[in-house]
Amino acid sequence: MKTLGRTDLPAEQQEALRKAVRWEWFTIGYTLVTIALIALVVSGSQAMRTAWIEDMLSLVPQVSFLIALLLIRHPPTRAFPYGLHRAMGVGHLVAGVALLVIGANLAIEAIVGLVKAEHPAIGTVQVFGYTVWLGWFMVGVMALVTIGPLFYGPAKAKLAPVLHNKVLFADADMAKADWTTTVAAIVGVLGIGIGWWWLDGAAALFISLGIMWDGYRNSRSAILDLIDQRARSHDDKEVHPLAGQVVAALDRQPWVRESAVRIRDMGQVFHVEAFVVPHRRTVSVEQLEAARRALSEIDWKMQDVAVIPVAELPDEAERVPSAEGDGRAADPDPGQDRSDADEDAKPRPAT
Repeated sequence: MKTLGRTDLPAEQQEALRKAVRWEWFTIGYTLVTIALIALVVSGSQAMRTAWIEDMLSLVPQVSFLIALLLIRHPPTRAFPYGLHRAMGVGHLVAGVALLVIGANLAIEAIVGLVKAEHPAIGTVQVFGYTVWLGWFMVGVMALVTIGPLFYGPAKAKLAPVLHNKVLFADADMAKADWTTTVAAIVGVLGIGIGWWWLDGAAALFISLGIMWDGYRNSRSAILDLIDQRARSHDDKEVHPLAGQVVAALDRQPWVRESAVRIRDMGQVFHVEAFVVPHRRTVSVEQLEAARRALSEIDWKMQDVAVIPVAELPDEAERVPSAEGDGRAADPDPGQDRSDADEDAKPRPAT
């Protein structure tokens, strides 16, 4: 894929996207094998059954990513004037909600099992004439299947910031944390073996809470993007530095007195509304077009850019402190009261 909507991807992003697609297909194949192996040994362990379901759920982000890619490559139309970039955010939300709902159901199931003091049992199998406890096969399978995430988790984590793709980052983050599920399942199985029946239910609850946490984080991030919070980095840890670069680029225009910006994250590309207060009341089309081109050339993610001359900067637009075009704003939590927390984002008087 060489384009996203009407954005031509640079060579680095094209290569990163090809690698991401290959890793997603590899992960799907690996996970299907994992699901089949665990199904052979799941037996009566609730922790193993929960880990098995988590593996099934882990397919949702990968499938969502691949389906969204088919949609976001289409250019804008009259019916969809902004393109279909929100499909990536919708996929992110679907994955998060699925994890949250099913994780909650599994947690309730684990709690009920502990309250009722249900004693799980793991049987034996005959191997070459010997009787072997099935729990050893469970432990072996779980230790084996944890190898894959050690490779594809870090690989996806490196590609996510290059593509500014939150679905890919969430997928990588979940893969890197897979070892906790594996350890919990092994502890639960060994607990049954030594007669600590409650350890299996406790391990199942731990895994379930991990699934719920992943679901909550992904759902929250997707919802905030879909309701147009200001653009943030791929890991949601900070306001995206492009906001500062846009303001700095506008302030360098000789006809601009002061400027501010609103940036909307569409999924992998940005929609930018730049507000400028000119020194004079008249602004030419050539000046506006030159400013728009300058902003579009800052970064490949700047797909839709509008430069709007105004008499006064809107309060909600960001006047981001910048140093040589690469400043970063202190960012309050999106859920807190912004009347005080966003004081730094208000327009400053011209100097």
